[in-house]
Amino acid sequence: MFFDWLRKKTQRRPAPVKDPLAAFDQLIEDLERQGAEIRKSAATLLALKGDLSRSEERYVRRLEEIDRRRVQAHGDAKVASALDRDRVQTESLLHTTRESLTRAKQDGQLLLEAASELGQRVAELRAERESASARLAVGGLMSSALREQVERFEKVLAVDAARDEIERAHALADIYREERAEAAKPD
Repeated sequence: MFFDWLRKKTQRRPAPVKDPLAAFDQLIEDLERQGAEIRKSAATLLALKGDLSRSEERYVRRLEEIDRRRVQAHGDAKVASALDRDRVQTESLLHTTRESLTRAKQDGQLLLEAASELGQRVAELRAERESASARLAVGGLMSSALREQVERFEKVLAVDAARDEIERAHALADIYREERAEAAKPD
């Protein structure tokens, strides 16, 4: 239990991004990197499909050749037995190659779809980033305008406070003047 607590305390969490646009940029960069890896894998599968297609053609030709030789063997049991073994082995290789080719086609299609979806997501994020950038710029302008308005308001308040202070000073001077006038009056 203590070690779990200690492990949780020592695990580092990524620092929160202070610039929201940097968060967009980081996510876009990560998605572009992931898209590049997916496209690289799709290209590898395309090359593999080409190799498998050539192997499939080669095995089909080999089966045709085995059938031709079987006809030419004219019932020779040893030759027929060897050709039957070759045929079974070639059919097995052809079956495996076709399965691999089907899987490579499916996986390639899946990877191309994933790359397309990532591309769309990146485009959406870029548009959202531009919108966020514009909103931040407008927000900054609004903030500076409000700041200026607050500063003007503070200046108006300071002038009003100065006026109030002057009024109090005049009122205090009037009170002292009246007290002096009362004190100077002969009783």
